[in-house]
Amino acid sequence: MRTAIELDTIDRKILAELQADGRITNVELAKRVKISAPPCLRRVRRLEEAGVIKGYHASVDPVILGWPITFFALVGLNSQSENALHAFENEVAQWPELQECHMIRGGSDFLLRLVARDVMHENDLTRKLTEAQNVSRVQTFQTVRTSCEQHILPE
Repeated sequence: MRTAIELDTIDRKILAELQADGRITNVELAKRVKISAPPCLRRVRRLEEAGVIKGYHASVDPVILGWPITFFALVGLNSQSENALHAFENEVAQWPELQECHMIRGGSDFLLRLVARDVMHENDLTRKLTEAQNVSRVQTFQTVRTSCEQHILPE
């Protein structure tokens, strides 16, 4: 189980800057957080090794790349044994359309966010979900628009 780690003010500033601009150079990052470059780099590496920084990525527009449909699926399983939960997670993790998979409390077992190329593709994914082993129910919600999508955690 992961636990929170102690972060000082400089660590928090480093994280805020990296979340806002993951392509920032170490020299510029050090300048923004008001420390020299070598200790800044050591702090970033420590944050990476501790798992606080999980990776770096580019935020891309799915519509421009041919994925105009985003939908959510609430999935209920017949069994909530650890084996059944892991088997479901492992199965959907192989799907390239899966963007997020969250095990949740209350009413359903998982909340998934998926993308699709068109309505037929969305229907195929929904059918694939309903036919998956141990799945008892699936309820989908197609997004109309997304007005807010944050990738920056509050301090």
